[in-house]
Amino acid sequence: MSTAPTPCSSVVSLRRPSPSFVLTYDDGPTPGVTDRLLTVLAEAGATATFFVLLTRVRQCPGLLGETLAAGHEVGLHGLDHQRLTSLPPDAHAARFRDGRAELEDLAGVAVRWSRPPYGDQDLASWQAARDAGLAPVLWNLTCLDWETHTQEENLAELRAADPQGAVLLLHDGFADARDGVDDGPPPRGLDRVALTRAVLDRVSEAGLAPVSLGRAVVHEQTVEAG
Repeated sequence: MSTAPTPCSSVVSLRRPSPSFVLTYDDGPTPGVTDRLLTVLAEAGATATFFVLLTRVRQCPGLLGETLAAGHEVGLHGLDHQRLTSLPPDAHAARFRDGRAELEDLAGVAVRWSRPPYGDQDLASWQAARDAGLAPVLWNLTCLDWETHTQEENLAELRAADPQGAVLLLHDGFADARDGVDDGPPPRGLDRVALTRAVLDRVSEAGLAPVSLGRAVVHEQTVEAG
């Protein structure tokens, strides 16, 4: 997982001052995780943007519907989780075009955002996303929840930062062979639901509204591109 993604005119945060904090999740949907996160988010009155893998959506399209019905939005994380910069440049156009079409067909709503796996993109893949009508989205805060850490270590970056207007990277899944990759074992002992509860507590302490990217933009908060 890239810990310091390099933006290519991609969304990384909201222009400050902003009363919002953008929650994003990658690599799902995952039964037993995403559905439990929906409950936690509903209890907090929060919305999020879920960047989904079509390899996962095909396995549980009902969970995609539940996510949308709960007021969240979905973006395209990929047909699978292959690193885009490892693919031939001429492969990107079809992947983004077909991926957006399939996701919109399954979701029944327009899809406007994409996020490259690992946050890793080059000019060719970025341009292909834009040509497909998708705005690439990265992040400026993470909880390192693709690695094995204690919860306090997961929260360290968020606790040390001013979260105003931030775009936080979280995960509701862990990519594996089903998604065309081998990233080793998933993090040990990680409770993704407990981590989200702790994130929501931190955001509440800061007096911010945790929302999806689309809702932040609707509320006339200008998106800052890096």
